[in-house]
Amino acid sequence: MYISFSNSPEPEDKTGDAPRTPPGTRTVSSTVITLGIVSMLTDISSESVAAILPLYVTGVLGLSTIAFGFLDGLYQGVSALVRIGGGYVSDRSDQPKWVAFVGYALAAVARVGLLFASGFAAITAVITADRIGKGIRTAPRDALITATSEPENLGKSFGVHRTLDNIGAAIGPLIAFFILLLIPDGFHTVFVASLAFALIGVLILGLVVPNVRTRGREGAPGTGEGTPAAPAPLRKKFDWAAVTTGPMRRVLAAAGILGILTIGDGFIYLVLQDRSDFAAQWFPLMYVGTNLAFLAFAIPLGRLSDRVGRGRVFVFGHVALVAAYFVAAMPITDIAATILCLVLLGAFYASTDGVLAALASQLTTPETRGTGIAAAQTVVALTRFVSATGFGFLWYAVGPEYAMIVVAVLLVVAIPLVALLLRPYLATTRPLYPDTDQSEPTEVSGE
Repeated sequence: MYISFSNSPEPEDKTGDAPRTPPGTRTVSSTVITLGIVSMLTDISSESVAAILPLYVTGVLGLSTIAFGFLDGLYQGVSALVRIGGGYVSDRSDQPKWVAFVGYALAAVARVGLLFASGFAAITAVITADRIGKGIRTAPRDALITATSEPENLGKSFGVHRTLDNIGAAIGPLIAFFILLLIPDGFHTVFVASLAFALIGVLILGLVVPNVRTRGREGAPGTGEGTPAAPAPLRKKFDWAAVTTGPMRRVLAAAGILGILTIGDGFIYLVLQDRSDFAAQWFPLMYVGTNLAFLAFAIPLGRLSDRVGRGRVFVFGHVALVAAYFVAAMPITDIAATILCLVLLGAFYASTDGVLAALASQLTTPETRGTGIAAAQTVVALTRFVSATGFGFLWYAVGPEYAMIVVAVLLVVAIPLVALLLRPYLATTRPLYPDTDQSEPTEVSGE
């Protein structure tokens, strides 16, 4: 089934086969929508906690910005430990739904730990478990999105999914805001609400989302959702070269260079709060503002990447991040400057998050798609871990504004260099390796 964003009726196939989507019709798979709902509920859960974490760590627990930088780095980067493993298991087992299910379930279990964690070590353990769950689930979920989407609409499919995802990312901080407004010290109430939404998301994934196989769609593009592929008698040997060499090597290098210069939102929000000196209970609304901007930009920028190239949108989306850094560093207390900073952050995420996954998926083979997506996301997660930890020390050494300017200047230098690195693939909108298998399969025994 496909959900069409066009008013044109779907023509009947006179050959008796399943109806085919007309070439000009913009469609989004129902599996993409359902996965978006699961992600929405999970993001309500995770972002309600993330929205209060900077205040909880620096205010309630009384830890320094260096400690927060380490925890924010964990939040950004610990999922890198298992992302490639999750993608690889998904590719080899061809069971992306259940690999993703394990990741979502682990993150839900970690929410229980928040109810009892009260120190740095306990918070570290909970964040680690939660982010490992995220690392396991992300690549299999994105592989499902790719497998149930038409190649020419892949950027839009990721945009729709990320839109639903970020509806949850906007609702989560709102819930945290209203809880703290009614209960000024209601951090544990936020943790209980977070657990409830996580469990609902896991149930929907397990009961509603079909276990669409990411292999075996050869020769049948656009008809594969929910249709089991005929089992192949021989298994193709897993091609690591498709993930680590050729065009993917450029993508991984580009993601790493830009990731090392992407600091966590929490630091930017702490700078904005320190500059404007508004009450702590309003802090979660900055997460809401960023995610509302993401909602406004996700689908348009996804569609733009389908037309002009995912590489272009991914690279030049970092211009919005540079602008956000400079706006945050300026000594302006006007609310308009704060809103502008949040809008720029939302535009940055809309042009990079799902777009990077779409870019990686089109430059890897169907058999290595989950691993390729995971590899790109792993590089981003690892470099953002280093970035967040390092920025905590830089903040402590030179102050927040100067630290922000240093990173912004480095990013200004990096953007054109990365554009040059990705130049051969900036305008690519079609898969480099088509789903139709052109080669003879290689039998692999004992795997």
